[in-house]
Amino acid sequence: MESNRLIVVGVDGSEGGRRALDWAVDEAAARGGSVQAVVAWRWDRIEFGPANTVAPVDERQRATEVLDDELRGLAVRKGPGCTVAGEVVEGPPADVLTAAARTADLLVLGSHGHNRLRHTVLGSVSEECVRKAYCPVVVVPVPAAAPRTTNEPALRG
Repeated sequence: MESNRLIVVGVDGSEGGRRALDWAVDEAAARGGSVQAVVAWRWDRIEFGPANTVAPVDERQRATEVLDDELRGLAVRKGPGCTVAGEVVEGPPADVLTAAARTADLLVLGSHGHNRLRHTVLGSVSEECVRKAYCPVVVVPVPAAAPRTTNEPALRG
C-alpha cells in the first residue's frame, strides 16, 4: 500500500456529492491515503447596494456550511478512518476541482443524474473535469429509482 495517496473529492451538498465523498473515503482508507474535500463557490450576481440581500460573503458562508455539514455527516456515517481535510474555493467548479487535483492521485465526483435538457443547457461539471483533469477521474453515480414491478401497487397520495 502507498501511504501518500491523495484523493480530491468535489462536495456540493447533493446526494451525488455525498456518495462521492463516501466512496473517496473508503478508497483512501483501503489504500492508506487521505482525502481533500473541496467545495467550489462563485458569485454570479451584481451587487446593487443595500437592497441586495445576498452578497459574496454570504455565498462563501453557505459553501463553508455545506462543507461543515458534509464532514459532520461523514463522521457519523463512517466514523474514524483516513485523514479528511476540507477547503472552500472561489471559482467555476470544474476549474477549482481540477486545480485542486493537479497533484492528486484521483479526482472523485458525484453524478447528479440531470435530465438531458438540463444537461444540454447547463453542461456537466463531471464531463468538464474529465476533459481538464491531470489525474484519473471517478464519477460515482446516483442510482435511479428502481422500476416498479407489475405486482407492486402504485402509491396513492
